[in-house]
Amino acid sequence: MTRYPLWQSIFFLVALFVAQAADAALDNASAQAMMQKSGCAACHAIDKKVVGPAYQDVAAKYKGDKDALAKLSDKVKKGGVGVWGEVPMPPNVQVSDADIKDLVGWILTLKK
Repeated sequence: MTRYPLWQSIFFLVALFVAQAADAALDNASAQAMMQKSGCAACHAIDKKVVGPAYQDVAAKYKGDKDALAKLSDKVKKGGVGVWGEVPMPPNVQVSDADIKDLVGWILTLKK
């Protein structure tokens, strides 16, 4: 038996894993639709401050923070004040935890 079938199997498994990971991430169009549906776009934009911070600024602030996804998902769900100014962000209890995690994950990928 040659080694090629083993390497082909390994390559296939790696390709499958990468494809699933890419499929799980939101694309820009899906993320922007979710922003509109959930009401986030009323106070946030991708590249400029509205009432709340620009999403690109959020991504820059939390770049390299391994706990950012959990911290920001919690902040989106429960609301908060004081990090980006004195205008409070209301809690977003109507948005599912999965949608919040997907949207925050997408925000953290943004670059200026």
